[in-house]
Amino acid sequence: MPVVDRRTLLAGAAATGTLVAGVTPAQDVVSMKPDLKGTSILITGTSSGFGRLGAEHYARLGAKVFATMRNTPRPEAEDLMKMARDDKLDLTVLEIDVLDEDQIGRAVATAEQLAGGGIDVLVNNAGIGISGPVEVHDIEAIRLAFETNVFGCHRMIRAMLPGMRAKGGGHLFQISSQLGRVIVPGAGHYSATKFALEAMSEQLAYELVPHNIGVTVIQPGGYPTKVWVNRNRYTTEVKARVAQERLDAYPALTPRMGTEDGSGRTADPMDVPHAIVDILGMPAGTRPLRKAVHPGRKPQEPINQVSAEIQVSWLGRSPFGPWINAVHNIG
Repeated sequence: MPVVDRRTLLAGAAATGTLVAGVTPAQDVVSMKPDLKGTSILITGTSSGFGRLGAEHYARLGAKVFATMRNTPRPEAEDLMKMARDDKLDLTVLEIDVLDEDQIGRAVATAEQLAGGGIDVLVNNAGIGISGPVEVHDIEAIRLAFETNVFGCHRMIRAMLPGMRAKGGGHLFQISSQLGRVIVPGAGHYSATKFALEAMSEQLAYELVPHNIGVTVIQPGGYPTKVWVNRNRYTTEVKARVAQERLDAYPALTPRMGTEDGSGRTADPMDVPHAIVDILGMPAGTRPLRKAVHPGRKPQEPINQVSAEIQVSWLGRSPFGPWINAVHNIG
């Protein structure tokens, strides 16, 4: 299989402004201010946090936004729709629970009908955390974490990819975490789910190169969002179900389960929507596979770099070489 330069491989998409796959964050790229007019974006988990902020931000930049959340109608959905009406933004709220494949199918079909075809960008933002030692978590808690953070993203991707392929391109943003590359004791199965999401996303990035569909994994650090409220609710439920003997086995970790509030975290959650917009503004063939987003330490960055180097050295000259090299911008 001949070696294909990424810029040659994706030249057609670049010429038409089609969104395509990215490269490693080590690349020194100057991003351009994007014009999101004419770009359709579907986001999961927009009731609060990165999803809510992003939905408004992309719409104000001219994008056609489909903001999705579960359990509508709800006040958060009403607030978004009122803001869109008042400010004349192209924003539609749709109901999606990422655990419900039928509901996902209906909502994606509605979005594609309103957009006149496949959606340009998917932001897989919906996710949950449940804290505590691994042993404390029962199968119910583990299943919910994986169903939301991994299988939910997979359901969304499978629903969106046919439309993107038919359109000739697209871009997937997977909201992971620093903890998708590094481990903190007491975080339950959160890292396990995000490690799985990272692996699935990188494999997708390689496999989708021939379809001009890019993948970027966003790796935020800790931010003061409503994630803490939701995490405490799930964690408290787990703590109430588990035997006291298991709680007592981890005295350094279990007393604070369900009481964390994100205190001391002052980073601006808008960092994530801004990073996504910056990446969408980059030319085809320069978008990163992974992007660490946080003003503080980024312990995942050297892991990202070593991982990319190993992938290229291992498979760069194999039959998969054109895909691997394209994602990592190796000519």
